[in-house]
Amino acid sequence: MNVTLSLLVEKLNLQVGCGEEKLNQEVLGGYVGDLLSDVIANSKEGDLWITRQSHQNIIAVASLKEHIGIILALGKKPDTETLEKASSEGIPIMTSELSGFELSGRIYGLMSGD
Repeated sequence: MNVTLSLLVEKLNLQVGCGEEKLNQEVLGGYVGDLLSDVIANSKEGDLWITRQSHQNIIAVASLKEHIGIILALGKKPDTETLEKASSEGIPIMTSELSGFELSGRIYGLMSGD
């Protein structure tokens, strides 16, 4: 099953902070982590990144690694500067009340057809 960011927004009730025009991208993989150096070292181009971090540095990491988007877990909300930076870099930011664990499991289930 092809899973796009727009499908995740719908199925997981994600709130879109910015990047609506890029929600048609297909999710091929993902990474969950809050330590920026770990995300830089271990995530891949095209990943969807799930984190609790909400400051501007996440945009630099996502841009460097060419992630397709970021989901902020556990109700974290990005500030205006982070949203502006994400918009200028073309990186969708979505938010959820769910934990990173639950988000990962649900996304994996959708991707594997469960």
